Amino acid sequence: MNSWSSNKLLQRSAAHIVLIIAALFFAAPLLFMISISVKPNSELFDWPPKLIPGAFEWRNYTDALEYIPFFSYLWNTVKVALLATAGILFSCPMVAYSMARFQWRGSKLLFALTLGVMMLPFQVTMIPIFIFFKEIGWVDTYLPLWVPAFFGSPFLIFLLTQFFRGLPKELEDAARIDGANELLIYLRIMLPLCRPALLTVALFQFMGSWSDYIGPLIYLSDDTKYTVMLGLAAFRTQHGVEWQMLMATSMMVTVPIIVLYFFVQKSFIRGITFSGIK
Repeated sequence: MNSWSSNKLLQRSAAHIVLIIAALFFAAPLLFMISISVKPNSELFDWPPKLIPGAFEWRNYTDALEYIPFFSYLWNTVKVALLATAGILFSCPMVAYSMARFQWRGSKLLFALTLGVMMLPFQVTMIPIFIFFKEIGWVDTYLPLWVPAFFGSPFLIFLLTQFFRGLPKELEDAARIDGANELLIYLRIMLPLCRPALLTVALFQFMGSWSDYIGPLIYLSDDTKYTVMLGLAAFRTQHGVEWQMLMATSMMVTVPIIVLYFFVQKSFIRGITFSGIK
């Protein structure tokens, strides 16, 4: 028994050491970003680089806010991200539910086409989509950045389809016996059960819209409409890159996503208990 306990303790200790090393490895870029954001200019290119600066320049954060209209860009980003997330939560669950729970003509073909579209890189569809939006007069507006979300995302539809397929059919049968129609079953039974999946999809979309650079770069030309990611490009000047202010702004952009993750992480790891089966 003692030998077994010792082996178990040794295995757990080794696993924890490996996980700590891996965590430090993945956290290293974030630590260096924090370090550069508070370094004075004289220490930016020291070799070997120092993680802890000799003098902390907290004014880099205030200077960064004055260098670009940060809060204006932040508000533009929040608007686009929230609208796109709302569109995804409206469209993807409906499409996924219809393909997962109903047998209608062409459903399998549509699901195969959805998988096929997932395999197309953005560079293939970028020019045709831009031409389409230009023809209808949507260039230099936010519409191309959030309206497509109301028509679904192939990857997120696939993710939710697989989730809906894992739900027991007994729940639907019981609801139909009680007189519920398909819309009521979808709204009152299926959507609450897939709340963890919906939160995951919402976070994927919000993070994608929050950190999107290519989309705003293609469609926005008025600098008052820039998002934060386009605003970060303003730190590149003819004299070089303002690294300390760029990293300070990047930290201010990264922190909200980290905080958001900590708020929803329990829903990510929470399993679904099908207590309604009884």
